[in-house]
Amino acid sequence: MRLFLLIGAGSFIGGTLRYLVAQWVQDKFLSAFPFGTLAVNVAGCLAIGLVFGLSERTNMGVEWRLFLATGVCGGFTTFSAFSHETFSLLRDGQYVHALIYITFSVFFGLLATFLGYILTKFL
Repeated sequence: MRLFLLIGAGSFIGGTLRYLVAQWVQDKFLSAFPFGTLAVNVAGCLAIGLVFGLSERTNMGVEWRLFLATGVCGGFTTFSAFSHETFSLLRDGQYVHALIYITFSVFFGLLATFLGYILTKFL
């Protein structure tokens, strides 16, 4: 139960930060292009890289890693998890799996978004 609360608290922090950062960045650009989301995704990737890099170099406990990576970074952007998992596959020399993961994630993610949108037309 303690781990769920840590992850939930981290998700709350990450989600709140996502909104604040995305709005702040988007307000700096008077454009329809989603600069705020792009900034959040890139910042989240940097953050999760730092968390996992530090967890390998230090004795960061599992609770802190779950709080920071799954909670804060996951609440901030799930793109960071996608990026870390892809990086891990590449680092481990699993290039074909990485390419499949990237392709399927983007293709099926967009397809699912499209299907979800279409389904709302029938509800």
